[in-house]
Amino acid sequence: MKEQVYGFFMPTVNLMGVGSAKQVGDQMSLLEKKKALIVTDAILVKVGIPDIIKKYIEEAGFEVLIWDHTHPNPTDKNVIDGVEFFNQNKCDLIISVGGGSPHDCAKGIRLVVDNGGSIHDFEGLNKATKSKTPLISINTTAGTASEITKFCIITDTNRHIKMAIVDWRCTPNVSINDPELMLAMPSRLTAATGMDALTHAVEAYVSTIATPVTDSVALNAVVLVSQWLRKAVADGSDIEARKQMTYAQLMAGMAFNNASLGYVHAMAHQLGGFYDLPHGVCNAILLPHVCKFNLSTCPERFFDIAVALGEDVVGLSPIQKAEKALDAIKKLSIDVGIPSNLTELGVKEEDLEIMAKNAMKDACAATNPRTATLEEVINIFKEAL
Repeated sequence: MKEQVYGFFMPTVNLMGVGSAKQVGDQMSLLEKKKALIVTDAILVKVGIPDIIKKYIEEAGFEVLIWDHTHPNPTDKNVIDGVEFFNQNKCDLIISVGGGSPHDCAKGIRLVVDNGGSIHDFEGLNKATKSKTPLISINTTAGTASEITKFCIITDTNRHIKMAIVDWRCTPNVSINDPELMLAMPSRLTAATGMDALTHAVEAYVSTIATPVTDSVALNAVVLVSQWLRKAVADGSDIEARKQMTYAQLMAGMAFNNASLGYVHAMAHQLGGFYDLPHGVCNAILLPHVCKFNLSTCPERFFDIAVALGEDVVGLSPIQKAEKALDAIKKLSIDVGIPSNLTELGVKEEDLEIMAKNAMKDACAATNPRTATLEEVINIFKEAL
């Protein structure tokens, strides 16, 4: 039997802590580029965060333009427009500012700028051949970890699906996680992105290609989410809670970027593409239902997750210990205000079969610990309605 070879991917430089965003100009200088394009969204522009980053860059002596047309679920059309803006203005570096959507959009723009063609050409695993344009990703949410990953999720507006692009050339050169930039994040977004981080950690921990390296950061991410997410949702100005959640989501990103994910993400991608729903909320609703499906395959892993979530498992049977993880996930979801089911989000039963078929083709499905039939994926969707 051939031995599996594992890799570990993340940005070359990862800056963390209060005030770390001020170093963006220094990082641009090290990359020896002169004109940056900030990829962000209109909401963040209203809050004023991209202007703060722009000021830091200009104070360092560089040119910078702001492009704020990223959709909450970035589309192939967003990528086309971003590539055109980048080329017309002769930029030589991209800086994504925001959460997962601006980061993914920036990755898509970079892929097409460097390789030509269409963003659709890169769907799947390692389809790009070039990575010339540097990318600095400055995070404003604590959940997606897109600022450190090789994953790029772009909505195909014709097929109404989210394309999963998994390519090490997507990985940013520099990531910056400054909790001060997250103080303006509303409680609902804090909750959704925090549950996204938890989902990353859980799916990475039970993945078929998990390693001791990814296990370590995944479990520590679960511990931090359990301890700090409720506090961050309750008081957005709590800088310590914000800081600890940046560590949690970063470690969860380190885990899934290298161990991949499972059916939660494979199914959530379809909900996002079909209904344009918030990714973190979809993950949070689906997570306990997919965990229930996976439980019998690796109960010892869910026992570890239960302990990391702070559950008391003394005196329980192995299955009861594992089930405690599901109880804790559901309770955390309720405590931070996540909707209880997909019906509340407008999901219809007649759409489940096509979404289930697409979920089974999603790249994330390949590393789920238990292989599902089409009927089983449909049933998981139904249980979440």
